[in-house]
Amino acid sequence: MSDLRQAALNYHALPKPGKLETGLIKSCDTQRDLSLAYSPGVAEPVREIVKEPTDAYKYTGKGNLVGVITNGTAVLGLGNTGALASKPVMEGKAMLFKHFANIDVFDIEIDCHDTAELIRTIVNIAPTFGGINLEDIAAPQCFEVEKAVQAQLNIPVFHDDQHGTAIVSAAGLMNALEIQNKELEHARIVCVGAGAAGIACMHLLVELGALKKHITLVDSKGIVSKSRSDLNSYKQSFALDTNKTSLADAMENADVFFGVSGKDILTEEMLCTMAANPIVFAMANPDPEIDPKLAHKTRSDLIMATGRSDYPNQVNNLLGFPYIFRGALDVRATEINLPMKIAAVHALIKLTHSHVPADVIAAYGGGDLEFGREYILPKPNDPRLIHVIPKAVSQAAIASGVAQLDWT
Repeated sequence: MSDLRQAALNYHALPKPGKLETGLIKSCDTQRDLSLAYSPGVAEPVREIVKEPTDAYKYTGKGNLVGVITNGTAVLGLGNTGALASKPVMEGKAMLFKHFANIDVFDIEIDCHDTAELIRTIVNIAPTFGGINLEDIAAPQCFEVEKAVQAQLNIPVFHDDQHGTAIVSAAGLMNALEIQNKELEHARIVCVGAGAAGIACMHLLVELGALKKHITLVDSKGIVSKSRSDLNSYKQSFALDTNKTSLADAMENADVFFGVSGKDILTEEMLCTMAANPIVFAMANPDPEIDPKLAHKTRSDLIMATGRSDYPNQVNNLLGFPYIFRGALDVRATEINLPMKIAAVHALIKLTHSHVPADVIAAYGGGDLEFGREYILPKPNDPRLIHVIPKAVSQAAIASGVAQLDWT
């Protein structure tokens, strides 16, 4: 681990600090270039945009520029690091947007904990961008910020910790349920972690057909039930009328464990009480809610996914956010709505069922990559993602009436 730590520090520091730099896409070599790029020529597109604001998409990089914005209150598994310390993560997010979907990014770290002020700041800088990716903002503030900002803007606003996790995990879960011969509407689901990711995941599963009465949400104090007086409005929507209080109680006869919490939350004993052919999504990083080796040793009928790349079935937001934004930007969508999210889910499900190209198999060591117990989601380096997911998202944007362009 010490070798990894030093390698990571060297990677970020050398030979030039950071992971990003800006570049020019127009010539700037001659006097005429300067006259066109800046004064006096730049006045012409300014005048056009004053007359027609949407011409900003024609004369500037706005249409392919996303703001990755945080206040650093919920950074990875590190918690409230503050805005400045979150910058390496936001630069990393920007790097992924560019590499996988050719989307330009400005990372914006805002030193602000006040919700109203944070909303104002994001709205005030929004003219710069064609879309906004909110990142690593703690719950419940993240819910309030996303809702308020989207209501005031006509560009996509997407909190990836919520919706990216929900979309990718939902696709994996639907595939796992198919393999285990179970149906979502009958599945008894236990979700451990009632923050941004957990609540968003459960809401999306409900939209896909899960029943709230079959969902048990568990936070640090136990089962989210109607008898508790300490629940915010987001948790209250999943509160059950039950006398059960503990995770152990919840796990009895459960079909699905959905973990977005912390290390070693799920015990061997709890796993033994689950229903036949259980599904365990232990997505805490870097250490899952139960060690995969222990889980498979305990239950041979198990399908398991984690957030880690060194085990099969990685639930990785990289399968979602670059391509979802690509699809939204391509048709100049005013938001990323529920039909677009569901379209992304079904596109991922379908892609997992299709034949995996030889170069992808080779990139992952030449093993067997075929729809089944250890392949319920595409691999992040699958080149088909950029062709499949954005198209599905764009089509859903057009069909649902939030696209301002129609490339069909």
